[in-house]
Amino acid sequence: EEAFYTTNRVMTVSFHKFGEYFPGTGDVLDFGYNEGKNYAINFPLNDGMNDESYKSIFRPIIQSIMERYAPGAVVLQCGADSLSGDRLGCFNLSLKGHADCVEFVRSFNIPLLVLGGGGYTLRNVPRCWTYETAVLLGEKDLKDALPYNDYFEYFGPDYRLHLPVSNMENLNSKEYLERTKNQLLDILREVEPVPGTQIQTGQVESSLTPKGLPAVLDDQDNNPYSTGGNTQEGEEETSGDRMDVEKEDKPAVGGFHHEDGTAKRKEHPAEFAS
Repeated sequence: EEAFYTTNRVMTVSFHKFGEYFPGTGDVLDFGYNEGKNYAINFPLNDGMNDESYKSIFRPIIQSIMERYAPGAVVLQCGADSLSGDRLGCFNLSLKGHADCVEFVRSFNIPLLVLGGGGYTLRNVPRCWTYETAVLLGEKDLKDALPYNDYFEYFGPDYRLHLPVSNMENLNSKEYLERTKNQLLDILREVEPVPGTQIQTGQVESSLTPKGLPAVLDDQDNNPYSTGGNTQEGEEETSGDRMDVEKEDKPAVGGFHHEDGTAKRKEHPAEFAS
């Protein structure tokens, strides 16, 4: 979040334990600065977050981001420390509840990079990432009984894929979740729908010349892109002898070609963390 706090080119979204808990940042009012205002979304949560509560806030927030910001790609960090029974985490999510977030983001069919994250109960982290890999591949109906393997003993005494959740109290009231959700949805309504920019390719009308591209010279005699009307004495210029650079194939930055020689690309990554 800190890396993109002052830009609208990347939106960051985080659902996390807040309060007397490392790193102590991520208040709902931490929503970006300068050009990045409203492009950092933080949902602070209390202990005991369960599947039903998490789904009730995750889906509407992500849905609004997809509609308002329209990212071209998503980086999704799947921290396993939000699972029930984690040695450091304070949430109470089941494996299916955790993976429901992955499945929902996948449903938008945009480029998606999925990363691991926290997770401090050894036997639960591989369970989480195995199941969510299957969800990403559309194969979520895995057998609950684990196959025998070299690390089978780590998953006792039940030797099952899915985990039971605890009976810990959910300190996130429906009123608090609804109020915070609406506050963030109000922030998202201020977001520019598609904050795009045109890549500059050094054409004559461009104000920027990217490093590595030749500068366009004012002197037509020394300008390789010029179609100036000067011809040598005794020569007659015809349309067949002259190269029409407007139709000449020009390489575009990033591999996007247009007939007018410009390159246009809109990429708006979003980064989700849980």
